[in-house]
Amino acid sequence: MPLSSKDLNTLLQDALKAAQDAGQLISSYGARIPKTQTKVAGDSLASQVLTEVDLLSEKLILDTLNHNIEKYNLGVLAEESHDDSSRFEKEFFWCIDPLDGTLPFTEGTSGYAVSIALVAQNGTPHIGVIYDPNKNQLYHAIKNGGAFLNHKPWHISPSQHLDNLTVICDRSFKKHQLFNPIIRELNEFGLINNLCKVNLIAHGGAAMNAIWAIENQPACYFKLPKKQDGGGSIWDYAATACIYRELGLFASDIQGEKLNLNNKQSTFMNKKGILFSSSKTLKEFIIQLNIKL
Repeated sequence: MPLSSKDLNTLLQDALKAAQDAGQLISSYGARIPKTQTKVAGDSLASQVLTEVDLLSEKLILDTLNHNIEKYNLGVLAEESHDDSSRFEKEFFWCIDPLDGTLPFTEGTSGYAVSIALVAQNGTPHIGVIYDPNKNQLYHAIKNGGAFLNHKPWHISPSQHLDNLTVICDRSFKKHQLFNPIIRELNEFGLINNLCKVNLIAHGGAAMNAIWAIENQPACYFKLPKKQDGGGSIWDYAATACIYRELGLFASDIQGEKLNLNNKQSTFMNKKGILFSSSKTLKEFIIQLNIKL
């Protein structure tokens, strides 16, 4: 069913509540790190780690959203639940990562978050909510309605721009055969653009990686294409893609094309890679670098 502006705002309020409540649940564990287990997922440890907190957080979120799922005839795609293909049948679906960055969570470091998005059947995110329990920061955006930080309009100020280039990647990329060549090229890009050095962040989950690329401009977060299943899944990028669009920033695949946020073949994003960038110049450089290498 078509959603009005009023409907979207109602759904946004539910998503904000669900994200914060789930974040409080996650925070309640404090230093008591739960036991981990593995699941069949992508080819990286980060995608395979699962805890009871992931499951409890997802249940809490779904319980909060359940009434509007029926009312508005919405589909659901949630990381810890079976993909029932409702996202292909409904006009909109909730896209949920109940604990993005489970690995840093189990390590007691920053980089984990709750991620909730409302995505249209054509793959366009209409709502994006990220809650960072570590810093008690709430980020959200609504299609054509702007982006917000802790409920206040979020505008990127030039004063936020630093003298260094921040490159954000997964920890597994540091072992990739192209890691050193790419970092050398990015250092060259930095020198040409009067940036002192490259700062590397390589410990967070996808949601906070994308947020950090906003908060540490000029910055980028990317994943190269690969044949193996992995590269993150739709729920890793849907919410931040909405936030980026509303901030006028750049979220795409590694070729600069629109992210496929409702892929019928797989939830994984490995075939096209991903690219989040704070500037058009940096985005275009990485696209060309991917072609070159």
